Amino acid sequence: MVLVTDLSPSAQDYLKAIWGLQEWSSDPVSTTMIAQRVGVKLSTASDAVRKLTDQGLVEHLRYGSVGLTESGRRLAVAMVRRHRLIESFLVRVLKYGWDQVHDEAEHLEHVVSELMVERIDEFLGFPARDPHGDPIPSAEGVIQYPEAVVLAEAAAGARVRVKRISDSDAAMLQYFAEQGIVVDTDLEVLPAGPYSEAVVVRVAGTTEPVSLGAAASNSVWVSA
Repeated sequence: MVLVTDLSPSAQDYLKAIWGLQEWSSDPVSTTMIAQRVGVKLSTASDAVRKLTDQGLVEHLRYGSVGLTESGRRLAVAMVRRHRLIESFLVRVLKYGWDQVHDEAEHLEHVVSELMVERIDEFLGFPARDPHGDPIPSAEGVIQYPEAVVLAEAAAGARVRVKRISDSDAAMLQYFAEQGIVVDTDLEVLPAGPYSEAVVVRVAGTTEPVSLGAAASNSVWVSA
């Protein structure tokens, strides 16, 4: 059976990128989306997808989209597990800010051993979520997702709890932290002005409302 350590760092990145594009969206994954996610030219991504297809890790789906085979998904989830456990370790033990850990984990996930991954998991008490609320796959590849919707879809008057915040933008994470919007924060959704695309919330224990634009309100997942 192929292990993540048998793959090149590049192959690991591509599998994780494809999985990441599918994790919170049902939209088809295109080679262009993969190239943007990995940060390479389209031709480079196309060559990588072709090689992964030859290895039986990626398959072509309808309308030119791509997806992971069963083997590809297993390896991608193993990489996600590494990444999220490392992020958790950096925040909880080394006291990194939650906006600082993504890039560090991107480097470290390629070099740590399976033994270290399991020791980190045990040391942290087998955490279910990373610092951003993303579920951490178990050693068996099982993932428990919260029942949540994006904040942009929450109705005015709703009282919700933050379950997950996207880590794709470090500056946005800093802004959320400054406003007190972190994982497990309780929010009250307030009425916004007419014709406004903003989502206005009040953080529990505060009085001042916080206005969030579309990018921000679509980066936060909440549950009732």
